[in-house]
Amino acid sequence: SLEGFNATLHDTVAVITITLQTFAGMWINAFIVYVLCTAWLKKKSFNSNEKILLFLGCTRFGYLCITWVYCLLSIVYPWSFYVHPIPQLFAAIQTFLNSSNLWVSACLCGFYCVKIANFRHNFFTYLKCKIDRMVPWLLLGSLLLSLVICILVYDVTNKAHCNAVNSTTLGNFWKLTVKMDEHFFPIFFISGLGFATSFLAVMSSTFLLLFSLWKHKCKMQTNSAKDLSMDAHVKAMKSILSFFFIYTVNFVCLILTLIYATKKENPVTFLVLVFQYVFPAVHSLTLIFSNPKLEKSLLRALSCAKCK
Repeated sequence: SLEGFNATLHDTVAVITITLQTFAGMWINAFIVYVLCTAWLKKKSFNSNEKILLFLGCTRFGYLCITWVYCLLSIVYPWSFYVHPIPQLFAAIQTFLNSSNLWVSACLCGFYCVKIANFRHNFFTYLKCKIDRMVPWLLLGSLLLSLVICILVYDVTNKAHCNAVNSTTLGNFWKLTVKMDEHFFPIFFISGLGFATSFLAVMSSTFLLLFSLWKHKCKMQTNSAKDLSMDAHVKAMKSILSFFFIYTVNFVCLILTLIYATKKENPVTFLVLVFQYVFPAVHSLTLIFSNPKLEKSLLRALSCAKCK
């Protein structure tokens, strides 16, 4: 029938789109992890920025892998989601990796802000001196917080699985995973609070760096000499503004995901999912071009591939 053909066409387009985006993002993040691990083995040391990038690359690679498997199973073999506890495990693992991704991204923006911005406040000075020691604890805190949310999601999903309407088990890609009811309100509340908090951290870091750059520029207007601190501010601002723009788009998509979880079939859902899967690839690519070491390695790899 015509409806069956349209559904098959939609599923095929969805599989191809998600597969291309996923493998592009996996390659980019795997490249970041490979370059950082290779450098670490050579010099036997790791700075704070590299620790955050390595952790971010690993979580994004895992998130893209599990998301691709989830989408593929939901379209090709939807009946597998009737088997306990496959839907609960997918929901929990995706939540853990996505939360880790968001929190570590926020930590990276905060790290840039503390390292580069110039403020004379005592608390900011203390942070600037201690930030390198704080980075491992920030990463551990992000991991533990994501783990707590993961356990809550698994528990709530497991209890409400019998009453929830899982759109993927019906073979329909245009619906989200579950129907909103009283059982899932805690998940949406916790997820929305986590999204908002991490986005607030990114937004605060961006505005603080902008304010620091403006103050520094006012001080250096009478100085004709080239200022390295000013160059660092400008370069960091280009990076963090791009992060902020990408993060804002991703934040809007995450909020739309929560909103449309209460709706029935809606084409907007597919567009939201596409933007969500683009985020790990585009943001990681921006990180590569904002890091001299990663950029040189990428250009060297591309030149070698071109020669071959």
